[in-house]
Amino acid sequence: MVDDKEKNMKCLTFFLMLPETVKNRSKKSSKKTNTSSSGSNSGSGSNSKLPPVCYEIITLKTKKKKKMAADIFPRKKPASSSSTTVQQYHQQNLSNNNLIPAPNWQGLYPTIRERNAVMFNNDLMADVHFVVGPPGGTQRLPGHKYVLAVGSSVFHAMFYGELAEDKDEIRIPDVEPAAFLAMLKYIYCDEIDLAADTVLATLYAAKKYIVPHLARACVNFLETSLSAKNACVLLSQSCLFEEPDLTQRCWEVIDAQAELALKSEGFCDIDFQTLESILRRETLNAKEIVVFEAALNWAEVECQRQDLALSIENKRKVLGKALYLIRIPTMALDDFANGAAQSGVLTLNETNDIFLWYTAAKKPELQFVSKARKGLVPQRCHRFQSCAYRSNQWRYRGRCDSIQFAVDKRVFIAGFGLYGSSCGSAEYSAKIELKRQGVVLGQNLSKYFSDGSSNTFPVWFEYPVQIEPDTFYTASVILDGNELSYFGQEGMTEVQCGKVTVQFQCSSDSTNGTGVQGGQIPELIFYA
Repeated sequence: MVDDKEKNMKCLTFFLMLPETVKNRSKKSSKKTNTSSSGSNSGSGSNSKLPPVCYEIITLKTKKKKKMAADIFPRKKPASSSSTTVQQYHQQNLSNNNLIPAPNWQGLYPTIRERNAVMFNNDLMADVHFVVGPPGGTQRLPGHKYVLAVGSSVFHAMFYGELAEDKDEIRIPDVEPAAFLAMLKYIYCDEIDLAADTVLATLYAAKKYIVPHLARACVNFLETSLSAKNACVLLSQSCLFEEPDLTQRCWEVIDAQAELALKSEGFCDIDFQTLESILRRETLNAKEIVVFEAALNWAEVECQRQDLALSIENKRKVLGKALYLIRIPTMALDDFANGAAQSGVLTLNETNDIFLWYTAAKKPELQFVSKARKGLVPQRCHRFQSCAYRSNQWRYRGRCDSIQFAVDKRVFIAGFGLYGSSCGSAEYSAKIELKRQGVVLGQNLSKYFSDGSSNTFPVWFEYPVQIEPDTFYTASVILDGNELSYFGQEGMTEVQCGKVTVQFQCSSDSTNGTGVQGGQIPELIFYA
């Protein structure tokens, strides 16, 4: 009896009866049967007129916080080997869409999102199929109209709109199967799974079926993976997809790292309109001979795309008027004489006129643009408030001067500004290096001449190095030259340079005394 009382104190027992009137009648009838004798015929007769009572006993513990479904039914590993988790369904469904879920699979997953995810690329209850991909590379994928219509206004119009067609199979030849699957995974599972080799195709699918959040994720992915190697291709695609922010980011990379971008394989894959826009670019930071050679490489690949013989005539033919956008008269004379003049692409008259342009006082009229590109103006971030020199400082004996820095916007480091000799003019050999987490991103060995003043002297990398925001990079230099030089004082931990904020901190690579407060590497030279 004591145990029963304790249970009653902790728990409440409910009798759920259907319908409510039956519950009331049951209570009244139970009172009557308790007062009458167990063998009375009248009592049993009154009970027999009532409908049968159906109830279920549910034990509820008191003084407990209300729980949600996911808390009440935590995900458990299925007891039998035939059961499958959501993650396993995702992995299997990517390649196999003929899955039969385990019995009572709905009970394995507490949320609608997880149960919905089981239907991703699954033939179970599918009421439409898509034949995706070009002829010879198609893949048949199942779909569920309701789920698709909830995720895309295009699918809603396709299945439930006024002009909806009741087709069991829909052909989509202009979308890659992998990209279509990535879009379906987002619609069914609320998961974004992007890869570098399919992100452009996924962006196309997201744009076509108006799935804006997936499209935005694709653009963000492209922006974070943007580099000189893929900037030209992405520029072409961003214009096609009408993504102005991505277009602007592509131009920033192409302008600052123009020579790397023009020499990349991706440059040869762009369309003619994009080629013209690049050749017309005023802020292109590249030698004109590099622009000329890149245009010839593009023309060679374009001949192959058009099934034309690889001849000089055909190269000039596919370039068309874009050839005159190359500013050949602005090349260095050596570059023109040893490069463009001997390429065979220019006619004899054009070659003679350009030579006269270089040498004659009265210059001939040219079809080529003769005004040099403006390029980019480098910015200088100076981190010291003063400089000084002493009789025993700053000495160089093969030791490293180093400092770490971080920026709040993407920039391109073109080189460093360095101090020179404090004892008259002198020449220095400088090995400069830029690293991120120990990985060398750029380095160069060059010489610079110091005139004995306290000015800084630029030392350049071969190509500007792309710097991502909110990450510390290590700038280092090893100098060989006059033992004594100027050095910086009153260093600042944070410097505002235009729209870019630069932070500095000491580097463990510095073995010659350079730090935040003083030393070498007074300037970072960059494009922004």
